Amino acid sequence: MDQNDNEDNFMKVFKYYKSNKPKPSLHNVISEQDTSHVVKVFTDNVREDARTAFLGLQNCQKWNLYTFRNHPGLFLIRNPFTGLGQRYWIRKCLEEYPKKPNKTNIDLEEIIDDWWSRCYTNGECNHQLLKKLRWSTLGYHHNWDTKLYTENNRSSFPEDLAELSDIVASYLGHTGFKAEAAIVNYYHMKSTLSAHTDHSEVNLKAPLFSFSFGQSAIFLLGGQNKSTTPSAILVQSGDIIIMSEEARVCYHAVPRILPAKSIPWDDNIQSTDELSIKEATLFKYIKSSKDVISRLNSNSNEEAWSKYCSYIKESRINMNVRQVLNENQTSLVGAEFIGM
Repeated sequence: MDQNDNEDNFMKVFKYYKSNKPKPSLHNVISEQDTSHVVKVFTDNVREDARTAFLGLQNCQKWNLYTFRNHPGLFLIRNPFTGLGQRYWIRKCLEEYPKKPNKTNIDLEEIIDDWWSRCYTNGECNHQLLKKLRWSTLGYHHNWDTKLYTENNRSSFPEDLAELSDIVASYLGHTGFKAEAAIVNYYHMKSTLSAHTDHSEVNLKAPLFSFSFGQSAIFLLGGQNKSTTPSAILVQSGDIIIMSEEARVCYHAVPRILPAKSIPWDDNIQSTDELSIKEATLFKYIKSSKDVISRLNSNSNEEAWSKYCSYIKESRINMNVRQVLNENQTSLVGAEFIGM
């Protein structure tokens, strides 16, 4: 095999799983049951975090955490969300996160202040516009041309998503993590995401958190160049992938969306009226705990949920959250790049 063949190892696997003729075998796609590739991490010493119930998470003492033998720094938390929690985040990604001042791919054609409302003008669904949304950016807005963040291209980061990220970071021992930028990707059944690395942030030592909802996906993770043959990992609704340390700067991609085998966003839907406002004082970023509880509970109404349900039955949503700045920095002005 010559050097060019080696450089194409990642793309060969990507094309294999992307192909429809013939369709790929899923025999080598890794799930948490594959003990030859995956190791369960026992977290008996994890402390309860009272914030979890407010943001649609199960008690973190019940979470299932896994590492991967061939990918140091890669972790998987297998669906720590409640059914109501999944609905909350799916709805946030559709109803709130594409709103201005956040940015979307549709801005290249037309500036739409409220994409979701526009999709349902006069009570009818604009299916063409609904399918157009591919990404939205939050906080520091990633510039797709320069691959850079700038201080004048920034909006407020969502408080609830910052809080969610802090809960996961604390669970994994990343006490200094601060969510400062996110890209929300919207996939349909034929969508893919090509091979890339996330290296635009000043701070590449901080982990990257990837939250998935809706239909399943094959996630490829390779090495720091495309000569490394990637692993194919099954990612399902509610899963959290964490890329840290060595895995933080590795090539990754999504070659295929798969129909979900279950509907976890419909599991055990019940309101959370017993939540204590006193416990909500533990929040670092959220100012109004009453608003969070109200929004979480509103998704137990099946009629109100129906439009979002219709979307997620044939789509996948992925929130990628990252820290941009080094610890103790508040601006990109004068910020120094710190790699691995």
